[in-house]
Amino acid sequence: MILLLDLGNTRLKFALLDGDTFVRRGAFGWDADIAHELATLWSGWPAPHRVVGASVVDAARETAVAVAVGSAFELDTTWVRTPAEACGVTNAYAEPHRLGVDRFLAMVDAFAAGRAPSVLASVGTALTLDALDAEGRHLGGWIAPGPLLMQQSVLGATAQVRPERPGAVCDLADNTADGLASGCWQACAALVDRFVDRVAPQLGGEPSVTLGGGDADILAPLLGRTVQLVPDAVLRGLAVWARTHAPASDIA
Repeated sequence: MILLLDLGNTRLKFALLDGDTFVRRGAFGWDADIAHELATLWSGWPAPHRVVGASVVDAARETAVAVAVGSAFELDTTWVRTPAEACGVTNAYAEPHRLGVDRFLAMVDAFAAGRAPSVLASVGTALTLDALDAEGRHLGGWIAPGPLLMQQSVLGATAQVRPERPGAVCDLADNTADGLASGCWQACAALVDRFVDRVAPQLGGEPSVTLGGGDADILAPLLGRTVQLVPDAVLRGLAVWARTHAPASDIA
């Protein structure tokens, strides 16, 4: 079994992979007592023989998780860093390591699952968009603030925009709270639709569109096209990477 770790900006997600199946899963926000929570949860889990992680956070949080892994299972963590090419996917970036490993692994999952050509959108702290062609070539992408970060940016830069409640998304808002929420969520939806329209000709027509990230289920109904929700794309891509890069001891 392989323990997979996805260290995202908002949460730590993890899963225990047995063959092709996630037999255990878990997640904690970074505001939790990570060391205590992981020790408590993992004490009841079967012991993996490998630990593979992907991270977009700082070294201190990586170290904290690696220490928790060592304490629970007496194993080191192998960290996946964004490559120029792996698992059939070719990175478009001239400096491959500058592409977030979460974005790369989501494309690995899409290619392995047969969803290419595809547009991959992920909505969380940031909204990321990537185009992947049928041969596994990453054509590039866009990055923007996620809808909640957009709202926080407006609140931080203005003196009088102070809604007393979270807003609801609507067509025509008649108050500040709903106006702010509607504008930010609809802006993100429009950006996804525009990206798909711009890259579709390069992807051979109408590509599949997948949506992941913590706020995917809220954004999906606002889009002008049908999309497929793909939760845990990073963990799924990490599973493909882990199987592809099995150590010699696993193969012998």
